[in-house]
Amino acid sequence: MKRLNFTYISVLALIFASFSLNAGNADRVGQAGANELLINPWARSSGMHSLNQASTRGLEAMRLNVGGLAFTRSTEVVLASSRWMSGSDITLTAFGLSQALGESGVLGINVTSMSFGEISRTTTETPDAGTGGTFKPSYSNIGIAYSKSFSESIHGGVLIRIISHSISDVSASGVAFDTGIQYVTGENDQVKFGISLRNVGTPMTFKGDGLYQAADNPVDQSLTYASRVEKYELPSLLHIGGAYDFYIGDNNRLTLAANFTSNSFRNDFFGGGLEYAFREVFMLRAGYKYENGAFESELQLGNSALTGFAGGLTVEVPFKKDGDSTFALDYSYRTTHIYDGIHSLGIRINL
Repeated sequence: MKRLNFTYISVLALIFASFSLNAGNADRVGQAGANELLINPWARSSGMHSLNQASTRGLEAMRLNVGGLAFTRSTEVVLASSRWMSGSDITLTAFGLSQALGESGVLGINVTSMSFGEISRTTTETPDAGTGGTFKPSYSNIGIAYSKSFSESIHGGVLIRIISHSISDVSASGVAFDTGIQYVTGENDQVKFGISLRNVGTPMTFKGDGLYQAADNPVDQSLTYASRVEKYELPSLLHIGGAYDFYIGDNNRLTLAANFTSNSFRNDFFGGGLEYAFREVFMLRAGYKYENGAFESELQLGNSALTGFAGGLTVEVPFKKDGDSTFALDYSYRTTHIYDGIHSLGIRINL
């Protein structure tokens, strides 16, 4: 009874928190930062455009619905790399480790970093030619999560994420929290529902020596002044979705997933995806995510650069015949309005 009461309280807390999100408000576009928190770095779930938050399992669930982390059997290690907007020289790298604790608990940690390459340093005196120097912006975050199976049907978890943005002389940091619940039912656990609240946390503000400048004062050359910097909010959002597994014979599985996302600082979106699996060795997936104005030839206010289509595949094989430990290669591609789309490649080890 205590377990169920805890779960009901968690569900009510999620629903209550969702009402505090001013969702889908185009007037608030541009008022949030840390938008890398909206990017899925994992190659498997991004092949369905992250629309499978109700059915995602293991380590990747830390980015969509942390409740799915509870399905980690023993130990899982994942490494993924993405060419973000191919041709832009932006790369996204992620590493994660999850470990089952006891009979029903799982602890997970993941590190994600975003690299923009070298950027020419400019000043107000040389805005075009630059100074000849360069700098490297750095976005990174570390997430630590705990998930637990409260019953055979109910799985929930919480996550804390530490966020860091920096260049050579200016930086900002913040903390975000995620929570999520997955409900599984049916004779073969084929019916799945999920709800998750993500990126709720502290505002961030840039600080550092780069905000201080020497004043043009012939009397006192030591006078400096500081630029005032406005704080920015985190891109909070709420996921609500479901999935259903169709089993065709003993070797084939077809999963249909749908998801709605309510955003605080951009347009809401919804979509659906499919995943086909043969003996859980070969998996093929695709998804489409729609938001208002997605079919316009030019990007509209509040829209992302993504056009909505995504696809991917997985090959997963056991280390030993009839063994539980597996090795997998994941790949996904997401289409974009500009540049040449997003390629993601991942390596996964389940022990």
